[in-house]
Amino acid sequence: MNTVRYLLGVVAANNLEVEQMDVKMAFLHGDLHEDIYMSQPTGFTATGGDHLVCRLKKSLYGLKQAPRMWYEKFDSHIRQLGYRRSNSDPCLYMKHRNEE
Repeated sequence: MNTVRYLLGVVAANNLEVEQMDVKMAFLHGDLHEDIYMSQPTGFTATGGDHLVCRLKKSLYGLKQAPRMWYEKFDSHIRQLGYRRSNSDPCLYMKHRNEE
């Protein structure tokens, strides 16, 4: 909560604007770095293949790895855009205008 207060204080002091965004289905965009298998969903079993499994290529909601995989992907992308992560809060990214 301290980060939000700090951010809003900087915005108010400098007469800036704040924007918020939400990534729909964020956890589905994470790339897995390990092999994870699941049983076939109902309705997708092939004839005679009742005991086959599926290997996941992307993260799914409910996987304990899903939040971490999404964070890694977001962190990599936002850093490529020139943002730096705060030392005090790893969820706060900053970019100064003179760094563009």
